Amino acid sequence: MNGYLVFLILVLLIGLSGRVLYISDIFGKDFRLIGLSEFATLLFGSTIYLFTRSSLKKKHFKRVDLVHYVPGFFYILFVVFYFMLPSDEVIGSRAKTGELFRTITLFIGVGLLFNITYWVLSLQVFMTFRKQLRNELSYTVKTSFFFNFLMAIGVCLLSWVIVYFVSIFGFELIERQARQFIWLSIALIILFIAFYGIVSPDLFEISSLRKAQKYAQSKLSLKDLDTLKVSLENLMEQKKPYLNNKLLKAELSEMLGVSNPEMARLLNEKIGMNFFEFVNYYRIKEFISLAKTEKAKTLTLFGIAQEVGFNSKTTFNKSFKRLMGESPSTYFSNIQS
Repeated sequence: MNGYLVFLILVLLIGLSGRVLYISDIFGKDFRLIGLSEFATLLFGSTIYLFTRSSLKKKHFKRVDLVHYVPGFFYILFVVFYFMLPSDEVIGSRAKTGELFRTITLFIGVGLLFNITYWVLSLQVFMTFRKQLRNELSYTVKTSFFFNFLMAIGVCLLSWVIVYFVSIFGFELIERQARQFIWLSIALIILFIAFYGIVSPDLFEISSLRKAQKYAQSKLSLKDLDTLKVSLENLMEQKKPYLNNKLLKAELSEMLGVSNPEMARLLNEKIGMNFFEFVNYYRIKEFISLAKTEKAKTLTLFGIAQEVGFNSKTTFNKSFKRLMGESPSTYFSNIQS
């Protein structure tokens, strides 16, 4: 299991333990127990980010990553020295003057801003990763689960923002009660991700599908690119590598005898498509040809699509409509009429 996911679970256990102990009244209604739960506040967002980066970009832990936890460390020190160590009399005095409310409100706001910033960074990592997949793979990979995970965390943070502003306008009781449910929701989301990671570990192995290389600067001239374009088109027509529904750009580059970055430059400068679009263009052409044969009469439209290399009905429909301007069923209905 991803190490950051384990740490995230521990962070949530810290956050929930203080609230559970406070609500259960095992040690009495000591407000300092709530302070214990605040230890997790600034550790949460940075861990979500590091977990996302580690899962999708395969960046393993380095000591420099500890810098993301520095604000959390100082936040914990503040909670300890301002909220937990002072006597009841000192805390009571601060509460009467309004200093306690103002300080807590300020630091909760800082914590929210910190977590939202890291959530945005996590979303950016995911969106960049998903875009990169289309430059390396000719087929779709199910990334919706990870996206839904980030969206669920985003909804929790948005709810937290709402109740935060509600408390500023004087409804502190609502804010305190709502935060319990928000923390519980976040915990359930993380635990579900952990469970899914155990029963379906391939969720966190998406990035291994890409044969990552350190791109070197391509030295091909424009004339070289023109020659390679002709060779690539001949390769696609004659050997039909697109029939492989798991075709990688690295594999097609090897067949053409060029490096991965050179293939990327060829597609970008001379063809005007990313790898995903380019391969599916040929699959659609093959699909239209195959659909007119006797063999096609025994197959469904998606059955024909699978024959030409598609592994997803949604991808097939979207690719066909993007290229032909209408759905497959509409296209063939118009031909028959």
